[in-house]
Amino acid sequence: MCTYATLSAKVDGSAKGPGGRWFHVSDATVYFDHPVYALAEHTLNIDLTAAAGDPSTRVALELTAASARELMEAIGAALDSAPPELTR
Repeated sequence: MCTYATLSAKVDGSAKGPGGRWFHVSDATVYFDHPVYALAEHTLNIDLTAAAGDPSTRVALELTAASARELMEAIGAALDSAPPELTR
């Protein structure tokens, strides 16, 4: 493993997990490392979980660095397009 940094963030939202079941997510873990499944040497990995939930109930993303940067830009643009009072 060559994880460079593991960062955590509190989040408030919902995710669709195993079996198509929705669940509340409260924690995000972000790190850059070797992927488990993605066909890339290294990926930005994001795990979304519920603090009080079953550890196996999570959503995991493995994104190439370029894809992660594109996603960051798209998220910023989507938030910027909404009225400011809705995105505080």
